[in-house]
Amino acid sequence: MNIDKVKAGQKEFGFINIEGTEVEIPITVVVGHEEGKTLLITGGVHSAEYVGIQAAIELSQEILPEQIKGRMIIAPLLNVTGFTHRTMSLVYEDQKNLNREFPGNMEGTLAEKIAATVVKELHNRADYYIDLHCGDGYETLTPYVYYPGVATDEVVEKALDMAKCINAPYRVKSGVASGGSYNYAGSSGIPSILLERGQCGIWKEVEVSEDKEDVYRVMNMLGMSDLDIKDYALEQSEVVDVSYPQVPISGCWYPRYKVGDTFKNGDLLGTIKDYFGKTLNESYADMDGVLLYQVASLTVIKDGPLVAYGRVE
Repeated sequence: MNIDKVKAGQKEFGFINIEGTEVEIPITVVVGHEEGKTLLITGGVHSAEYVGIQAAIELSQEILPEQIKGRMIIAPLLNVTGFTHRTMSLVYEDQKNLNREFPGNMEGTLAEKIAATVVKELHNRADYYIDLHCGDGYETLTPYVYYPGVATDEVVEKALDMAKCINAPYRVKSGVASGGSYNYAGSSGIPSILLERGQCGIWKEVEVSEDKEDVYRVMNMLGMSDLDIKDYALEQSEVVDVSYPQVPISGCWYPRYKVGDTFKNGDLLGTIKDYFGKTLNESYADMDGVLLYQVASLTVIKDGPLVAYGRVE
């Protein structure tokens, strides 16, 4: 598909090719009757994060040209081969995490080529960006939203306005400028957010609906639409000093808390044991905080993700 040839008042479905490969990414382009900004929406950076994927699919079906001012580009599944082979966080061919590869490399492996193509074909056309995620097949999480912190003041401020539209109890300012799709977009001058909702490789209609309402609320705030979307009463708090400890040793994981729980500095977060029940490692909090996500599977893999938590301001 040639994105720029979709005319005012039209909606088109198609694919963009990952240069140098036979892999194609599905996209939908919706162009309003009036000129305006371009909003990019992506899902499936992690291919088992189904809430975001399904929400983007439904958004591509539901949004009509007469409802918007400007243009929307919706790519519901960036890691197509990971989805078809069910490799969760990883691109099937090279076993790389796509959310660590941006801005990518056209001469690299498939994950690097996907990232580079997304930057060239999608980021470069976007004025604003929403990346839809959820807990992977082995992760549980409480809903929250990221916005970029390594960007100009103007981009950070606009991204924060977008984040505040999200019906989630927590928001986190990112401290990195690349690796993730939305991080790199933010550092490149595009106000962007990453929404986390859902978990454990499943999706529920209520979570998909909440994702869609969040997107519509952002669209209204940006002046792209005037949709009848209810406000939410949930108070959103900033989480700072977020810690992402990795798994120190492979084994069986026994968490003490549930996501969304709060705890005190020095509290035991969980224990890793061997196959005989012997303790191999204990993970302790190094601050008062809230648990944003954690591994939900019995197995944990050395150097993989374990938990994420931070201090509530």
